[in-house]
Amino acid sequence: MSWHLFAVFFASTFFISATPGPNMLLAFQYGINYGVKRTLWTLAGLSLGLFILLLSTLLGLDVISRQSPWLLTVIKTVGALYLVYLGVASWRDSGSNSSLMNDANAMSEEISAELATSSNRPDSIHKSETLKPRSLSSAAVKMAPSNAMLFRTGMWVSLSNPKAILFFAAFFPKFINFGAPLWPQYIVLTLGLFLSETIWQIIYTLGGKKLAGWLDVGKRLAWLNRGCGIIFILIAVALLADVFNSFMI
Repeated sequence: MSWHLFAVFFASTFFISATPGPNMLLAFQYGINYGVKRTLWTLAGLSLGLFILLLSTLLGLDVISRQSPWLLTVIKTVGALYLVYLGVASWRDSGSNSSLMNDANAMSEEISAELATSSNRPDSIHKSETLKPRSLSSAAVKMAPSNAMLFRTGMWVSLSNPKAILFFAAFFPKFINFGAPLWPQYIVLTLGLFLSETIWQIIYTLGGKKLAGWLDVGKRLAWLNRGCGIIFILIAVALLADVFNSFMI
């Protein structure tokens, strides 16, 4: 992999990682609720979950590239279409009036209501310690959770979004040269993605309120979503160009 291609990959993932998705919202909310030191356990869980998803995706791509090259072309095509869909969806979402603080508060209320309902059931004794977050986080737990619970919650949030595997499968092929040794490229891509994700997780943890206040001014969050949408579409176009060129050879 050339440094130029890696630079494009890192810049893209760094920009995309800045968007307040489930992992970033969890880091943001836990940083506010439990402080930076304890939230590091959650970040460790998020990283482990992300690593498992990445490993699953890369192993799948590795097997497909060696045993069914034609299927890799199908994945590139379908992945490009999926990235176009994500790009259009990101652009449309930029028109909403949501904010980081509103999203975090709504998430807390939803999880709080779920926990309250669960605690009222006869069979719910101690269930608050084992209840898995349905979507984003369990940050609304009234009692401060243990470090192990913080770690498990972070890992579960990462693993609870199977769309991440689909995204990685659509995103990575553009930056992988399947005619060269694959595992060195996998390591470089994984490290690049981990670095960008970790940087933004720490930023959301340390300066969540300030970042939320800055993004919620004017249309900054909307333009961040639009920028991500443009990146998705550009990578999709490049993937389709690769597929077209493969048929021309």
